[in-house]
Amino acid sequence: MIIKSKLTILFLLCCICLQAQEILTKEQAVTLALENNYGVKIAQNAVLVAENNTSILNTGFLPTVTGAAGATYNLDNTEAEFSNGETTTLNGAESTRYNASVSLNYTLFDGLGRHYNYKRLKEQYQLSELQARETIENTVIQLFSVYYNVAQLTDNLNTLEETLNITKDRLIRSEYQFEYGQNTKLEVLNAEVDINNDSINIINTKQQLKNAKRDLKLVLGETYTNDYNVETDVQFILQFQKDSLFEKAKSRNVALLQTEKNIAISKLDINSGKSAYLPTIGLSGSYGWNKNNNNAASFVAVSTNTGLSGGLNLSWNLFDGGSTITRVRNAKVNLETQQLQKESILLTIERDFNNAWDDYINKLEIYNIQEKNIVTAQNNFERTQEKFKLGQVNSIEFRQAQLNLLNAELSRNQAKFSAKLSELQVLQISGELLNVQF
Repeated sequence: MIIKSKLTILFLLCCICLQAQEILTKEQAVTLALENNYGVKIAQNAVLVAENNTSILNTGFLPTVTGAAGATYNLDNTEAEFSNGETTTLNGAESTRYNASVSLNYTLFDGLGRHYNYKRLKEQYQLSELQARETIENTVIQLFSVYYNVAQLTDNLNTLEETLNITKDRLIRSEYQFEYGQNTKLEVLNAEVDINNDSINIINTKQQLKNAKRDLKLVLGETYTNDYNVETDVQFILQFQKDSLFEKAKSRNVALLQTEKNIAISKLDINSGKSAYLPTIGLSGSYGWNKNNNNAASFVAVSTNTGLSGGLNLSWNLFDGGSTITRVRNAKVNLETQQLQKESILLTIERDFNNAWDDYINKLEIYNIQEKNIVTAQNNFERTQEKFKLGQVNSIEFRQAQLNLLNAELSRNQAKFSAKLSELQVLQISGELLNVQF
């Protein structure tokens, strides 16, 4: 009765432990990474800055209004001679002046420089969005690289624990057989050595799993504090034809799109530079108030002025020493450089895509072969196990069949997650990574 109660308590504790280990799904991991990863947050802030720069408040299309005010106090020693011949000498004569004004300046035309600068800011904003998208894609790849490492180690740990359980059963059988004189002590010692080796493998794998989970928490922005498990199932979602994906790569690859934005910006830089060849026309106006409290030597004791003033001005930089010519020439060279980079990126995309595609196909084929190998190794182990129970094979042959099955399962696990990561690489190059359901 006591044993039964202990078993019941142990079962309940196991259930509580299993419930505490929540499952972090792939969808949840992606969501958490995009919300909390520091690299993604920094990229999003850069997008906000670029968006703010596209505001009309940053384009120069609005006028500037300036307020000014001042006060002056004078204490003078004055000797004045009037036109009628009289003279006056003043020591410590005081006078004050007060002024206040509001001025408005507005550029009516600046050679279309503001127009091209505004377009450039909008292109820069779109470029920052592409840069943020690149950061997000790299973060997703990094996330799944660590996520699938955790999944692989989890599968490996389960496999190693199953192997250890089989070895423990073998030790019990060997001890019974030794007690009844059916085998030698050597069989028992071999089983004990194999248990130790299996236990060491489990200890090492558990430590690797802890480290991998810490790496995953780092990618997630340290949002997970409790222990958790991950999904270990994998579904291959790549259903497009190679040619179709390659066409998408040539139009949606994020590096290529960034280069195209840089080309557009370079063209606007040329037009913006050329705007300096044209004149600038501006409008100015002001409203002012002035009050003078003069000393006794002045004809007017107090004067107050208020009034409006306005004007239209034109300035034309006929020659600025050649800086505008140099700036336009350099902008044209930068445009040519960006166009060359686009051609280079197209060649790089073609190479990277073909390499990634072949790598994916090869790893997928290896995974399928490993799946078949599992069936063979499992059948071989089950037959060897039956013969071992009947005493037709020794412990060394049994252990070899057990290791063959273990190695096949570990290789299958590695092949499965390697093929999945290769598939994600193909999707990233083709620009489809963020358009699929994980």
